[in-house]
Amino acid sequence: MTLDFDARVSARGFDLAFGVKTGETIAVMGPNGAGKSTLLGLLAGLVHADQGHARLDDRTLFDATAGSRAWTQPHRRGVALLAQEALLFPHLSVLDNVAFGPRSTGASRQEARAVAWQWLIEVDAAELGGRRPAALSGGQAQRVGVARALAADPSLLLLDEPLSALDIGAAPALRRLLTRVLADRTALLVTHDPLDALVLADRVLVIEGGRLVDDGPTREVFAHPRTAFVAGLAGLNLVTGVRSSNGIEAAAGWEVVAPFEAEVARGASSAVVVKPSWVRVSHLEPGRAEGNAVRQTILDVEPRGDSIRIRGDVLAADVTPAAAADLDLAPGDTAWFAFSADAGVGYAL
Repeated sequence: MTLDFDARVSARGFDLAFGVKTGETIAVMGPNGAGKSTLLGLLAGLVHADQGHARLDDRTLFDATAGSRAWTQPHRRGVALLAQEALLFPHLSVLDNVAFGPRSTGASRQEARAVAWQWLIEVDAAELGGRRPAALSGGQAQRVGVARALAADPSLLLLDEPLSALDIGAAPALRRLLTRVLADRTALLVTHDPLDALVLADRVLVIEGGRLVDDGPTREVFAHPRTAFVAGLAGLNLVTGVRSSNGIEAAAGWEVVAPFEAEVARGASSAVVVKPSWVRVSHLEPGRAEGNAVRQTILDVEPRGDSIRIRGDVLAADVTPAAAADLDLAPGDTAWFAFSADAGVGYAL
C-alpha cells in the first residue's frame, strides 16, 4: 500500500480513512463542502489533523495518534499539488518554473533545467520554455503546471480539478495528456466531471459531509450509485428504500417494481436506478399497466441537448421538445412520472 490515510478534523466534520495502492489513480468526488479540499490540504501539509495519521511509502506525513505529534514539512513529503489554476511564478520563465521542483530538492541549476526540459517535451510544451507565464493561454499554463508537478518526481500527485478552468477546446487535450502521464503513477484527482473519473481514474472515492460514502471501481460506482449526488453525476434516477417482494418499498409507501441483479433479502436497504429517458410524464394518472408511477411537484424544466429535462422531487424525465410543449409544465406544477417495471434495475445498498 503506497498511501495509508486515516484522519479527523473536528472543526470541519471530517473523518475519513482509505488506502491507495502503488500506481493507482483515485478520483475523489463529492458535493461542494464535502471535504475534498480538506483531504488535499491534509496530504499536502496545509491543514493539520486533530487525530489520525497519513503514511506515504515509508514516510510519515503526519501522525496525530496518542503519544505522537509527528509532522513532515510540506516540501519534504514527496507530494505535488496541481490546482485548478497552474499558479506559475510570474517572474520566472516557463523553464525555470518547471525547474523549481528539482532545485528545491537540491539539484544544481544545470541538472534541474535538464529535468525541466525533459518534462516540457513530455507534455508537448518545449516551445514554451523561454516564455513568461503571462504569455501563456489557460491550456498552455496547465500543461506547464503538470510538468512542474512531475519534475519534482513526487511519490504522490494531487490534482485539484485541473480541467475545470479550461475552455471546451483545451480540456480534451489536457485530458489526453493526463491519461498518458498518470499511467502507473500514484495520484488523487479531485473532480466534478464523471468523464474525468471514467477516463483517468482506476477507482472512485465519494465523500459527503466529510465521510466516505462509496469506494470502488469507477464504472461500478457510477452503475450502482449509493447517493443522489453520484446518481446525478451518472445521469440516473435513484430511488431508495427496502427490498420488497417485487422491488423496493420507497418513501410514502410507493412500491417500485423492478428486477434485481442479485438476490437481496426482503427488508434490506436497496435502490432502483432508471434512466431519465425511460421515464414518461403526463397530466393524467397512468393505469396499472403503465408500471411505476408517482405524482410529483416540478422543480425544473431545462434544455439538455436535443431533449428537455423535467425534474421532479423524486424522478427526472427527458422528453422531446414537442412533448415538453404539449405538457406545458413549469416549476411548482404537478404531474405524473412513470416508468415500466423492466426499465429499472435494483441492487442492495
